[in-house]
Formats: sequence, structure tokens, C-alpha cells
Amino acid sequence: MKRISVFCGSSTGASPLYSESAKQLGTQLAKEGLTLVYGGSKVGIMGVVANAALQAGGEVIGVIPKMLMEREIAHTGISELIVVNTMHERKAKMEELSDGFVVLPGGPGTMEEFFEVYTWAQLGEHRKPIGILNSNHYYDKLLTFFDHMVQEQFLKSEYQSMMIVEEDPKPLIEKFFTYDPPPLTKWITRQQT
Repeated sequence: MKRISVFCGSSTGASPLYSESAKQLGTQLAKEGLTLVYGGSKVGIMGVVANAALQAGGEVIGVIPKMLMEREIAHTGISELIVVNTMHERKAKMEELSDGFVVLPGGPGTMEEFFEVYTWAQLGEHRKPIGILNSNHYYDKLLTFFDHMVQEQFLKSEYQSMMIVEEDPKPLIEKFFTYDPPPLTKWITRQQT
């Protein structure tokens, strides 16, 4: 494991705990010798996690679409900034570059990024760990909704267990190193005998 993609908000949110968790994660990634791959922005907790990784001596790769580059929110002080044409290309590039994914608090864009890589994992497009850093219990209601999905049989429990959920970055990243994905069973039919 060499590179971890982090999906997070372009806002700092209502609580200072969100920025504090982002700082801790950026620092932890650098301490573990892992490169941070993220959306390339200097604003919100995106900027916080990038700056923390840099300050701890880590490498940071940003992937940003041209339209956001032109709005002057790109972080120009990171190790490498990759400019792509679209948001779709951004996600594909981040997935290609990364050995795992961490979701910090964020809005609809963060959720969209998370759900895409989570769906890809269920379909076997990748076998990489996906972690939710549940800062300030931000994702409690989403996690309850996943329980509801399992109960209503729209999500298999083994796919729910693909998500590594922690409130602290250190145990979250430690679990990435021992992650063992469940066997692929989605839409695999058994041969009739």
C-alpha cells in the first residue's frame, strides 16, 4: 500500500472537530509513509488534510478538473497537481492512483465519490479498502441507513462489512494494511446440478 485517496468537503463544516480529524489523518498518512491523493483544492478540509500531510513531510498528489483550476482554488504548494477535463476523469484518476480510500465529512460531492468507489468494490472493479472517518459522529445516520438497507435486503451484510469505520485515523489506517475483501458474490449465479 502506497497511496490513499481522501474524499472530503470543500468546506470546513460547522464544527472545528472536522478540521482536527482532517489534520490528524493527513499527519497519520505521512507518518505511515503513504502518499495522499485528493481533489487538489486549497479550501475546506481538503486544504486542511493536504497541508497537514505536507507539514508532516508527506507526499501529496492533487487531481483537479480544469473548471476548478480556473476558479483559482487549486493548491499549488503540493507535490504534484494533475489537471483533468471533467469530474468523471478526476474520480477515475484518483481510483487509478490509489490503493485505498478514506471518506471524511463532506457534502453531495463527497457522497457521490464514496458511493462510486463503494459500488465499484461490490462489483469487483477493485479490491481496495474503503474507510469512513466518522469525525464528530458525522456519518452516524448514514451508517444507520446502511443497516436499514441490509434489513430490507437491498444490501448484503458482507458488502456492508467492506466499509472500515473508525472515529480515529490511526486505527482506520492500521486496518487498511490487514484488509481482506469478502468473496465476490454479487450477481454470480450458481450452476444448477
